[in-house]
Amino acid sequence: MKIVSIVGKKNTGKTSLTVKVIEELTKRGYNVASIKHSHHSIEMDKENTDTWKHKQAGSNLVVGVGSTTFFNVKAEYDLNRILFLLKHFDNFDFVIIEGYKNYNYPKIITSPEVRDKYTIKEVDSFTIDENGVSELADIIEKRGHDIVDTLFANNCGFNNGEAIAEEIRNENLSVDDLDNIHSYLSIDNKVIGLNRFVSDYLKQNILGVISTLNLEDYGVEDINNIELIIPNTKATPKIDKKTTILINDNPLEINKFTNDIIANSINAMVNSLKTKDNLDNINIEITNIYNKNLTDANITLKTNNNPVDINKFTSGILKETIFAVISTLKIDGEINNIKIKVESD
Repeated sequence: MKIVSIVGKKNTGKTSLTVKVIEELTKRGYNVASIKHSHHSIEMDKENTDTWKHKQAGSNLVVGVGSTTFFNVKAEYDLNRILFLLKHFDNFDFVIIEGYKNYNYPKIITSPEVRDKYTIKEVDSFTIDENGVSELADIIEKRGHDIVDTLFANNCGFNNGEAIAEEIRNENLSVDDLDNIHSYLSIDNKVIGLNRFVSDYLKQNILGVISTLNLEDYGVEDINNIELIIPNTKATPKIDKKTTILINDNPLEINKFTNDIIANSINAMVNSLKTKDNLDNINIEITNIYNKNLTDANITLKTNNNPVDINKFTSGILKETIFAVISTLKIDGEINNIKIKVESD
């Protein structure tokens, strides 16, 4: 998703330029979303309609559904929150924003007074012709980028979203150079940046669990998009433990960052089994894995060196999830058995 905002002083043609840009990008076959920011109250509903009455009665969110769908919320959302929510609606190629001049997204300006370091082009919206709009769309294709905190490009020597965004605006970096992020995370309405490893780790973990479910019973045939909401969550303290991993009985070297992620994940998975022990150590072994098929693989679990009985359903979730976790580490060759030990340092 590439984001660009069109900003300027009042009566400088922001809306007419926004419309022209949307039309051009749509003509090129892109899936476009747009956001309009105003310093005044925007009413999406006419007085005395049924949905207007819902809102007047006290509903904080009114959804009207007919030939179109609209959401009317009694709140002004932060721009990044809105951009994150757009990812739930569709796979948009571009988001064109009219307004929000104080945010850190590439800007096309319609008046020189609003120029800042995020400006990528100044345009006279009253004289721009068809060729000018086409050239503007070319610039948007090259210099637009996703939510700043989701930008990672470690392979190019960058790991700071602001720095990466600046390089894209200056055409020193392309979005094609960025890490392929598979998952997006928001906590308490704040977008949390995930690098390639963490986003892939979350994706594989969740897919591992989902693969054990009878999705056909719910009308799901092919998985294209997964949305997960965990409300009313109390943060669990981060644990400081050592992780040892053997793949096919060969030790696997991992750095501290990976160690901490796996240790916390394994600890959380075993805690979900409601074992009554304080988990001083956890030993998990999965054997007889052939061609990534876990159906006939065996799994054993020990906590504090004591065997833990787990049923078929639970063992299936553990096998799929742990195999997915290990797969994120980009192991060379076929994996036949996995041994993981998590213990206090």
